[in-house]
Amino acid sequence: MDKLAVLIPAFNESQTITKVVRDVMEITKDITGTVVYVYDNNSQDNTAELAAEAGAVVRHEYAQGKGAVIRRMFREIDAEVYIMIDADDTYPVQAIPDMYHKVSDKKVDMVVGDRLSSTYFEENTRPFHNIGNTLVRGLINTLFKTNIKDILTGYRAFSYQFVKTFPVLSRGFEIETEMSIHATEFKMLVENQVIEYRDRPEGSESKLDTYGDGLRVITTVINLYRIYHPFAFFGTFAGIVSVVSALLFISRVFFPFYHTGRVDNMPTLVVSLILFSVAVTAFFAGAILNAIQSSNKRNFELNLINADEKNKNHANN
Repeated sequence: MDKLAVLIPAFNESQTITKVVRDVMEITKDITGTVVYVYDNNSQDNTAELAAEAGAVVRHEYAQGKGAVIRRMFREIDAEVYIMIDADDTYPVQAIPDMYHKVSDKKVDMVVGDRLSSTYFEENTRPFHNIGNTLVRGLINTLFKTNIKDILTGYRAFSYQFVKTFPVLSRGFEIETEMSIHATEFKMLVENQVIEYRDRPEGSESKLDTYGDGLRVITTVINLYRIYHPFAFFGTFAGIVSVVSALLFISRVFFPFYHTGRVDNMPTLVVSLILFSVAVTAFFAGAILNAIQSSNKRNFELNLINADEKNKNHANN
C-alpha cells in the first residue's frame, strides 16, 4: 500500500507531462512511500513514453474520458492518501505537501484545490470557462447547501475512505462535480486549499468542450439533485403542476359554472384533472424515493466502516 499516490490522468500532454512528473517527484521526495502514477488515456503522441522516462509508473485506460480514467485509478490503487493533479502544468505542485498533511493528519476526506479564490480569472483566457465555473459553483452551493470554492478543479486530495466508497458514474469532465456533491451529501470532511493557477503553455490545447461539457455538467447537477433530494425535486414539480391545474380549473371551469350552472369547457376540466393526478403521483414518488435515499445513506455509513477496517488491515500488513 502506497503512503501517497499521486494520480495524473493524461491525454495528449507530451508538451507538459515530463515537467509535471519531475516537479511532483521533487516536491514529494520527503514523503516516503510516494508513487507517481500516470494513466494514459489513448494519447496520440508520446505522452506515455515521456512519463515513464521521467520516473512515473505508467498505466493505460482504453475507455475514453476522464471519468473512465478516474474509475480505473480508484479501483487499482491502494494508498493512505491520494492526490490527483492534471497533466497540463496549470497547477502548482507546491501545494501537494499541505494537501497531503490535511488528509493524513487532520483526516480530511477531500481537499479541493481552489483556483477561483486566487489567479484563475486573471490567468484563464477563455471567458466562457470563467462564467461556467462561477455558475456551477453557485448552483451547487445553493442546491446542496455547501461551501466548496471551486467545483470543477482537477486538483484534489482524497482519503482512502473517499476513494473506496465513491461510485464513479460519469465518463467525462463532469466527474469533478460528482465528487463534490458525493462528499457533501455523505457528510464527508471537505476543506478548500487556495492554489495559484496558470494558463496552459502556448501550444497546449484544452480537452474541455466549453459548451458540450458545460451542458453535461449542469445536467449532472440536476440529476444528482434528483437522486440525493428526491422529495424536494419531485415535490417542487408536484407543487408547480398543482398550481397550474388549480388555475386552469378555477378560471376555465369553476367560475363559468358558478355563473351559468353549466360546464362549458369539458376539455379543460379533463386536462386539469390529469395534471392534478400527475402532481399527486409525483408527490408520492418523491416521498418513496426519499425513504429509499435515507436507507442508502445508512448503508453508506456501513460501507465507510468496512473501508476503515480495510485501510487498517493494509496499514498493519
